[in-house]
Amino acid sequence: MKLFKEVRQSGHAIRALFNRWSEVHLRKAGLCLCLFFWAFTASAQQAWQSKYVKIQGGKLQYIPDEQGNIIPDFSRVGYHQNEKAIPNVAVVATLSATGENDQQRIQDAIDELARKPADARGIRGAILLKKGEYKIPESLRISVGGIVLRGEGEATKLIATGKGQRKTIIASGTGKAVEIPNSRVKIADKYVPLGAKSFQVADASGFKVGDAIMVYRPGTQKWISDLKMDQIEAQANTVQWKPSDYNFNFERRITAIKGNTIFIDNPIVMAMEEQYGGGEIYKYSFTGRIAEVGIENMWLESEYANDTDEDHGWDAISFNRIENSWVSGVTSRYFGYSCVNLGGESKQITVKDSKCLAPKSKIEGGRRYSFNNDGQLNLVMNCFASEGRHDYVTGAKVCGPNVFYNCVSEKAKADIGPHHRWAMGTLYDNVVSDGEINSQDRGNWGTGHGWAGVNQVFWNCKASKAAVQDPYVSGKNYVIGLTAKPYEGRLKGRPATAWDGQGGAGLQPVSLYAKQVEENKKR
Repeated sequence: MKLFKEVRQSGHAIRALFNRWSEVHLRKAGLCLCLFFWAFTASAQQAWQSKYVKIQGGKLQYIPDEQGNIIPDFSRVGYHQNEKAIPNVAVVATLSATGENDQQRIQDAIDELARKPADARGIRGAILLKKGEYKIPESLRISVGGIVLRGEGEATKLIATGKGQRKTIIASGTGKAVEIPNSRVKIADKYVPLGAKSFQVADASGFKVGDAIMVYRPGTQKWISDLKMDQIEAQANTVQWKPSDYNFNFERRITAIKGNTIFIDNPIVMAMEEQYGGGEIYKYSFTGRIAEVGIENMWLESEYANDTDEDHGWDAISFNRIENSWVSGVTSRYFGYSCVNLGGESKQITVKDSKCLAPKSKIEGGRRYSFNNDGQLNLVMNCFASEGRHDYVTGAKVCGPNVFYNCVSEKAKADIGPHHRWAMGTLYDNVVSDGEINSQDRGNWGTGHGWAGVNQVFWNCKASKAAVQDPYVSGKNYVIGLTAKPYEGRLKGRPATAWDGQGGAGLQPVSLYAKQVEENKKR
């Protein structure tokens, strides 16, 4: 009876039920039954469209507010901005498990491949780990691009043995973004709205199509004061926000120049406002960043002593100082922090078809961030998490756009959404959780998180309850088709975001991200 009661619910809930059943490998007949009722109920729903984005003539039309702000185009996130498919890289080395410590053997294979030249695509080849258990007491490191580490599915098991918090697979380059001297110019527009892909600068003569640029928005005391983030109710470790900590740099590429108007590949995800210092652009280089790294089709597992043990494997996979790379078909189990952790210098990474299961740690702050993203232009899609705290999450001062698409969270111990300190421009699209979805003023939690996120878009998602608030200045959040019980959030008196169409049944398009990608590929 419970099954058929759920089947009679909205098509969105049935999609979530289908995803859950997929995790426990329901029989073929059950899957067919689910798909039949999904199609039946979806066709019977009354279609509706958001007041922010409509389909007219088969294409998305974005409805601007009085300042020209629109929901951004999120289609160009992930591996090569969706312009290239993730490659099937040829195997150049094959290893079999010994049942003993295999860390050095795998590392030697990685290092040997790193010494070989890359092809025209920047790819060196794949190392295939055959079925078996590979014991990894410390970390495997990929520090050169073009290397793929591939298993044979869940039968290839990498076991983080012994004690100590560490990352089992680390893929990272070196260095940081460096400004090219004498390239900085002022944005001339008094206001560049959310979603814009062009703006005027004082002088465009020093730029050309194809240039990698930073779009820079300064932190100012007036902005922090207007957000009231210098007035956080203090406790022992509370840090009030300071302007120098909130200078934002958004990585973009110039696609066209007309006079002094610059066109960019990805949209503005936080308005440039003259009253808060306006904005600038400058050219940059990042010579130490690596690319074309893939982790595919394997099971990673950590040894542990008990359910609250924290002296064991912490991250299954860690990426940083890396771009145009991917994680696909990976399952992690028993790690304390994450399946995949994308650092702040990671860009255009796709994480897909992966699972984070049964983390082992205390259930409190700084733990169980199943799929964590601190970088920009990254995509997490078709993933599953169980027993996490913040399963699909961004951290402090995350510069979007970023996307979490078609993901499920079960037995959640906390919430999904921006976790602390002003993440900008994230799309949560068809994300389903039995926990909470929140974007709010977190006040003095942590060391003074304050406003967690701005220009967060929750599209056709589902949760037990949700607190979504609009910061006092510099943007808002968008709740479209969210099925959840609204609640006020941690702190009273904050502006509540207006929900557009509570409950997702019949929302068109069903997925904003999928529709944006479809349209981008037709351009």
